[in-house]
Amino acid sequence: MLAISSGKGGVGKSTISANLAVALARRGLRIGLVDADVYGPNIPGMLGVTDKPVADPESGRILPVTAYGLKVISMGLLIDPGMPVIWRGPMLTKMMNQFLFNVEWGNIDLLVLDLPPGTGDVQITLTQSAPLNGAVIVTTPSKIALADVRRGVEMFRQSEIPVLGLIENMSYFRCTACDHSAPIFGSGGGEQVARQFDLPFLGKVPLDNQMRTCADAGTPLVDLTPDCPTSKALLRIASELAHSLAQG
Repeated sequence: MLAISSGKGGVGKSTISANLAVALARRGLRIGLVDADVYGPNIPGMLGVTDKPVADPESGRILPVTAYGLKVISMGLLIDPGMPVIWRGPMLTKMMNQFLFNVEWGNIDLLVLDLPPGTGDVQITLTQSAPLNGAVIVTTPSKIALADVRRGVEMFRQSEIPVLGLIENMSYFRCTACDHSAPIFGSGGGEQVARQFDLPFLGKVPLDNQMRTCADAGTPLVDLTPDCPTSKALLRIASELAHSLAQG
């Protein structure tokens, strides 16, 4: 299992999670994707899936939906659109255990977990009960986001879960008209924090309007335009992660 985490919201973690999962599937891996953000389940919209999971009539286990070569489960597929989830910690813990151990994942190579931001109940449940192989932390270059990275790194290290690296999202904006790049949220912060915590720096993902439009349309960028610079960055990161996980 691979956890995709962020110290704070708004850094594009779910967008990165969805695209990395699809990128790993493009490498021929059998991938399951768990949307563990129960309060803000965005993965179904990013993958364009609306089918509700059903139970297998024989085993009673939940059958995940499929999209872009992935097996997917999300709270967003179990509730009506726009309905809030108003749960306390014990209910979150129960649902996470259902997603992990009562879904018919079948023969998959890797389960990718899109965690909610922060270090709350879901993270504690997963770090204590799920057999995580590693975690990846997503951040932006801004100082506030990077301060929260430190908390996430310490959470995984206290749980003895290896942090496989750090991804700096929204690293820069490249103007398609003049090809000028502007570091809107700052520059170099991700690499600096990675060095500080002795973590692999997995790469920079640019601020790309097409990434946003693809997410809104329910089509992962790496599937629609795998040859664009943003997709190439994500595919390269997926390749490095697959290698790290294979090495154990």
